[in-house]
Amino acid sequence: MSPAAGNYLDIYSMCGIAGIIQSAACTFNKEHLKKMTDVLAHRGPDGEGFWQNDTGNVLLGHRRLSIIDLSHAGQQPMAYKNRYTITHNGEIYNYIELREELLKKGYSFHSQTDTEVIVAAYDYWQDECVDHFDGMFAFAIWDEEEKHLFAARDRFGEKPLFYHYDGKQLLFASEMKALWAAGVARVPNQQLLFNFITIGYTDNPSQPGETFYENIYKLPPATVLKYNPGNKELLLEKYWDIDPEKINKKITDTEATEQFLQLFNTSVKRRLRSDVTIGTSLSGGLDSSSVMAAINELQMLNYKPQAFTAIFPGFEKDELGFSKQVVDKFSLQQFTTNLSAAEMIKDWEKLSYHQEEPFGSASIYAQYKVYELAKQHHVKVLLDGQGADETLAGYHKYYKWYWQELFRNRKLFRSKELKAAKEMGIPDKFDFKNMIAAYFPSFATVTLENQYLLKAIRHEDLTKDFVKQQSKQAYYTTPDHFTLNGVLHFNTCTHGLEELLRYADRNSMAHGREVRLPFLSHELVEFIFSLPGNFKIRNGWSKWILRETMKSKLPDSIVWRKDKVGFEPPQKSWMENKQVQDAVHEARKKLVDEKVLKPEILQKKIVPMASHEADNFDWRYLSAAALFAPNP
Repeated sequence: MSPAAGNYLDIYSMCGIAGIIQSAACTFNKEHLKKMTDVLAHRGPDGEGFWQNDTGNVLLGHRRLSIIDLSHAGQQPMAYKNRYTITHNGEIYNYIELREELLKKGYSFHSQTDTEVIVAAYDYWQDECVDHFDGMFAFAIWDEEEKHLFAARDRFGEKPLFYHYDGKQLLFASEMKALWAAGVARVPNQQLLFNFITIGYTDNPSQPGETFYENIYKLPPATVLKYNPGNKELLLEKYWDIDPEKINKKITDTEATEQFLQLFNTSVKRRLRSDVTIGTSLSGGLDSSSVMAAINELQMLNYKPQAFTAIFPGFEKDELGFSKQVVDKFSLQQFTTNLSAAEMIKDWEKLSYHQEEPFGSASIYAQYKVYELAKQHHVKVLLDGQGADETLAGYHKYYKWYWQELFRNRKLFRSKELKAAKEMGIPDKFDFKNMIAAYFPSFATVTLENQYLLKAIRHEDLTKDFVKQQSKQAYYTTPDHFTLNGVLHFNTCTHGLEELLRYADRNSMAHGREVRLPFLSHELVEFIFSLPGNFKIRNGWSKWILRETMKSKLPDSIVWRKDKVGFEPPQKSWMENKQVQDAVHEARKKLVDEKVLKPEILQKKIVPMASHEADNFDWRYLSAAALFAPNP
């Protein structure tokens, strides 16, 4: 491969990315870049690479996790056409098809990587190259001819990209710790902290680039970043979205299930492309079981029949029994990890270090240990069922939204959905408040926002000064469209899913593992959003089209399972453990020192709560205290 303008620095055969773009080669150098990539070593344990241009004002770094084309040709940063240099994290699953298309257009390739396909696609389609990618990715391409940076993040935010820009220098990386390593100040964002403590938000739906740290931003999902150091112009542009109101009302059940299955199988097949061993995360729920059923049907040779499961013996929500039904059906080898409160506290500092920002429950730790288990058994890539709940209405909270939609269209009572849900054991009721919300969504939105703000400012543990300074903006918000598709779009594309994807990325990459999510093929998601609400909820069943598609492929006890169990450990009992309570007390002290909590909190009894309870304040204190830790 011909080298780009500039010099490669100490390339050996190592996936985290980092970069520095400055107006002149004066402030930052290779030593700063090396510090950035060193702290990303867990993301790419297989090699490292560095590049800078001749003038020294552009430096790109990479830590490699070898998945496709394990040869030297796959190393990064990668040069192309004596003009471009790319550093890339993630996978383009349809790279084979794109490669064939670009070959017909006269392009040539020197590797078998998806990375080279990205930069060739950029050369041909320019900014519109991202429209052609099915994948999870964060990449940056430097064009030495135009003196211009083009960076992009995948549609749902599976792969991260953070940046700091002070008007003169742009620094970016896969994780914030790389920016801190380069000297960017670590200053907690108190307003987002206020919203996390009071309502549990880990982001700002109105400002999708906001993070828990001042002067550090995340590139939002489905967004490109363009930067010209010459005129110091930095632009962000959204390149993809879904219209939740664009519905195909004429599609039949047969047509819908056939198309759903075809798109789902295509997604799974593409996500099995790898030059290393692939396994699965398996909980025993419908989503991960469906992924396993598709893998079995496709009979891919590189798939190793190994499944990794977190178990909680004696806990009412332990799913080992359900997962074993899938293990037995498909003759899998199952590995389990049994967690404890003491083990969580032992790992707490590492977990917080990798997550970087607060997290809402102990479920994140359970996921962390599943990926650690995969590492112990030398499985580098895992397929997972994440994303189905947000697109296919898998949570109980979605029923009311669907009922409101039916009520507004005068179909609720004749649909018999209320009766069906009650018979299914759904405890939610449809009352006068829901009727008002159905007909007056704007009024409902204002009322809900005011209720949440009032609750937030009345939080009895917070100091008056902290509340006064940080409560000017409550981040609670509601969907733009008061329909089932509207709330699913909100949770998929605005607030909800990206938070879960952050947990999965940091937890998997902490152990040098890659997680792939078949339910997040954008082609599949676009199709799901074109379907009317009764394909998601029907006869009281959530995720109806997935159940209907899988009814001949999985045991009935999995497909028609009535109880919805999230990926949940016994957090409440863990929080009764003395070591955990001691850690919570120390966290409270830290937040008192930072003048976030009143000193009286130190005398209050700790209140253990389960993972998904609304007022899980002591857990939030435990997690939030890590914001004030010194630089790693």
